[in-house]
Amino acid sequence: MSNSDKLVIAGREFKSRLMIGTGKYPSNEAMVEAHERSGAEIVTVAVRRVNITDRNKESLLDHIDLKKYMLLPNTAACYTADDAIRTAHLAREVLDTPWVKLEVIGDEKTLFPDNEGLITATRVLAKEGFIVLPYFNDDLVVARKLIDAGASAVMPLAAPIGSGLGIQNFTTMRILREMITEVPVIVDAGVGTASDVAVAMELGMDAVLLNTAIASAKDVGKMAEAMKLAIEAGRLAYLAGRMPRRLYANASSPLDGLIK
Repeated sequence: MSNSDKLVIAGREFKSRLMIGTGKYPSNEAMVEAHERSGAEIVTVAVRRVNITDRNKESLLDHIDLKKYMLLPNTAACYTADDAIRTAHLAREVLDTPWVKLEVIGDEKTLFPDNEGLITATRVLAKEGFIVLPYFNDDLVVARKLIDAGASAVMPLAAPIGSGLGIQNFTTMRILREMITEVPVIVDAGVGTASDVAVAMELGMDAVLLNTAIASAKDVGKMAEAMKLAIEAGRLAYLAGRMPRRLYANASSPLDGLIK
């Protein structure tokens, strides 16, 4: 793939279109291996689930090479816009980054987003100089509202968080890809295996963020590498342009011109 084909978010370039998480790994060593084999440059971490205030105690952050990876704090487990805003401020103060993957959860069982709260929090944080990447339901109208509020990318869910179901609404995803051109569209949540990633990229998505699909695999290192290759294959196929779909057979070796 061409080196010029880079992911650009808020003016920053990334070679990898895979973003990876930090939760649910069987060990910190397994997490480190997964990060390395994924080729990812962006690693997301839940601010409220990690010790970021007392650096004298061991922290998950001790196992992330910040010279190699850009840290993307997220506001997981925040159920109101105010809570998410406070968590983003804490992350910026302690981790010295304006980047935030914004989550405002609306339902405890499904972990579906509260889109109204998300728009409110995006507007506030964007005005305060944050680079906001909001996680939301796959809805074009909400996507436009988030962009108007100042989002630097939009991150529609493929399926419920941690479900591994892959993309469930292909029509909506195609519409999002066609209609949203101002900022990157990044698939977030619900990916289960490499084929899900390849499909997302073949649809033209700009990137994929995932965690459980790697962390819960039997061999996290191999799955991380599989995800890397799926990103590359899917992106290359999208750039190549697939053949038209046909209802009936079309001979791969045409009879025209054959000597009879």
